[in-house]
Amino acid sequence: MTLHGRLLRRQLATSRRQSAIFVLCVALSIVTLVSLAGFGRSVHSSMLRDARALHGGDVIVESRSPLSPGLTAAVDRVIAAGRAQGSRINEFYSIIRPAGREESLLAHIKAVEPGYPFYGTVDLASGRPFRQVLAPGRAIAEQTLLDRLGLRVGDRLRLGDATLTVADVVTQEPDRPVNVFSLGPRLFVAAADLPSLGLVGQGSRVSHTILLKVANPRETDRIAAELRASALRDRERVDTYRTAQSGVKRFFDNFLFFLNLIGIFTLLLAGIGIQSSLAAYLAEQRPSIAVMKALGATGRFLVVHYVAVASVLGIVGTALGIGASFLLQGVLPELFRGLLPATVEFRIAAPAVAEGLVLGFLTVTLFTLLPLWQLRAVKPRAILGKEEPAVRSRAVWVTTGAVVLFFLAMVLWKVEEPRSGVNFVLGVGGLILLSLACTEAVLRLLRRARPRRLAARQALRGLFRPRNATRPIIVTLTAALAVIFAITLVERNLDASYIRSYPPDAPNLFFIDIQPGQKEDFSHALGMPALFHAIVRGTVTAINGRPVDREAERRKRGDNLSREFNLTYRDSLLDDERIVEGKSLFRPDWQGVQVSVLDTVVEMSPMAVGDVITFRVQGVPIEARISSIRTRTRAAVQPYFYFVFQPSVLRDAPQTLFTAVRVEKPGIAQLQNRIAARFPNVSIFDLTETVAVFARVMGRLSVIVRFFTLFSVVAGALIIVSSVIATRQARLREAVFFTILGARGRFVLSVFTMENLIIGGVSGFLALGLAQAASWIVCTRVLDVSWQAFPAVSAALVAATVALVVAVGLGASLSIIRKKPVVFLREQAEE
Repeated sequence: MTLHGRLLRRQLATSRRQSAIFVLCVALSIVTLVSLAGFGRSVHSSMLRDARALHGGDVIVESRSPLSPGLTAAVDRVIAAGRAQGSRINEFYSIIRPAGREESLLAHIKAVEPGYPFYGTVDLASGRPFRQVLAPGRAIAEQTLLDRLGLRVGDRLRLGDATLTVADVVTQEPDRPVNVFSLGPRLFVAAADLPSLGLVGQGSRVSHTILLKVANPRETDRIAAELRASALRDRERVDTYRTAQSGVKRFFDNFLFFLNLIGIFTLLLAGIGIQSSLAAYLAEQRPSIAVMKALGATGRFLVVHYVAVASVLGIVGTALGIGASFLLQGVLPELFRGLLPATVEFRIAAPAVAEGLVLGFLTVTLFTLLPLWQLRAVKPRAILGKEEPAVRSRAVWVTTGAVVLFFLAMVLWKVEEPRSGVNFVLGVGGLILLSLACTEAVLRLLRRARPRRLAARQALRGLFRPRNATRPIIVTLTAALAVIFAITLVERNLDASYIRSYPPDAPNLFFIDIQPGQKEDFSHALGMPALFHAIVRGTVTAINGRPVDREAERRKRGDNLSREFNLTYRDSLLDDERIVEGKSLFRPDWQGVQVSVLDTVVEMSPMAVGDVITFRVQGVPIEARISSIRTRTRAAVQPYFYFVFQPSVLRDAPQTLFTAVRVEKPGIAQLQNRIAARFPNVSIFDLTETVAVFARVMGRLSVIVRFFTLFSVVAGALIIVSSVIATRQARLREAVFFTILGARGRFVLSVFTMENLIIGGVSGFLALGLAQAASWIVCTRVLDVSWQAFPAVSAALVAATVALVVAVGLGASLSIIRKKPVVFLREQAEE
């Protein structure tokens, strides 16, 4: 042990730079996942602690349509018995206008009864109590609403048929969902004003909520169960504050799911860096290892010794990674500013630290196993500088298999969805294999290249010098940069499709909840041709007789079959639709009810032409046979429906209409005002504002994703530095020989620069090729938007990659370039 200790201190002291690289790779492998784990626990614990305040009550009853008589009666009985207090909330969108002026704005209206909120507070700019300020005839607005309409507290505004006075400004409310999903600023009104507004009636798109404050907290679950038994399963939800899913939590869970995937990807690439840096460290120690073997050291002695070295460095790296995770907690709140409630407290709890310790141990063990095992192959002749051939044995396959299983276990642990986890593992595995295959092909071509310039020839030879980690550098950088490039290209394509190049013929004003009896008058008031679409609300209850598991569907991250759908009827395709399965929209040779489904529905649950879907429409079950599957041919903002029935099936069902038109921006306010005045029940959505919100959200989320993905690039940069350090002697020898043969310092600099240019160029172009393919698949197959290559952006990404690699490579090589030949020769002579 004394001998091991002395050797350990001496080797760490003489290989400080490689030791530092190893430590940084270990820290990098865990910092993202530990910080995200701590961040996730902070948000979840804060939401659990403040769950009552986030929802405003103990029991929450919600429905997109008026509550059923049975559920209403059950709520009334609970309140009448004194078991709970109740407060009704109605939320909807409507146009508001300053009194006496033409400007207008879509706002998110929240009409609340006295008592709201039972928990938490609605903070007002004046500091006055919310319940005292909000009264009939008054409104409380967000500051953004006042700013956009040029209003101040005390001014009057028009909402529906009523004129209200702005009484105060809301600065914070407890149960506000993530504000990026709101299509308009908030406006509070008293529930007593609803009848005078004339905005809520039959067919109106209103979210109905009842909050209950339970007198005896022990009865919370019992009361919820009683109300749930009276609720319509397909339309009404009854939850407690512990089980309800707020908009904040849904958003955070989904986004954290994606960030965890990036963290696992970073761990894998950092693991490659750990293995590469340890291999480089052991390559530096090869002469010492050979001497020890010549003096009688056994393979077991060497393995035990270097396991101790890796353990010490791994412990330091793990501690550094956990410490960096604490520091990162100070950055995350700023990254997520505006996306999470201000009450969330960020801290790393003990479970996250324990998780980091376990991750550090497993990562160091798995990724150092192969280099340590290969120590047994070092022969005493390595004292003379003889290189050993690469060892390909069962250990390589065992190590590779262990890493794959570890990676899969990490994904399944973090993702908690086996199908998504396996798909992610296959995707990452495919990405790394493609990167490796492309790298191998390019390196073979470079080996055969014979450029005319001497500097270029020497740079190419430098790529293949002993212990130069060219292959892992390019593979790691290619895989990491491909992810960043793909995210950037997808964002650009979304921006081009929906924001900057908003289709000139696409509708930008949507009118929803038009009553059938209003169609003729509405068309006249609109003053332009419009195509009206019928909307019939319904749910999917079974497919081929198999009931839909709504709880399992709700747990899915994408769109699913648990929600209520907008059904329609017509006998022809829209201009932007085509049939991908089936002969026609409906089959004339089939009897019974038929339905055409959009291909998006097939992605939710496997379906085919001929299958039978059971719907529930206004409480009436309808069995329909799938006659065709449609797809959309244009990625434009156009009306579309998942389910289309024959007109004879739904024509007599209770329904509303909606239409969409294109209006130039100067005429939007005038048209909104005209329609809002004559048809206050109609909801109007200005898609130009929605597109602006979408752009802001995309920008913020892209910054967060790039921030975490950059850790993967750092792993590649560390491998570059490690490779330069590992080949320091060979590079010094080359630089000295060039100088002795008459070359100037500029030539040596150009050789090293061109070597890094080649590495950066190959990595950048390979990453760009993979990213272009990935972005094409995501845009055309997943997001259904048009795809562009963006050559200028692509060139900038590759140029940035080359600049990064050259800067890192030359920065690590400066001490080599500055070394005087006479000093190097004297050192060699002394040795």
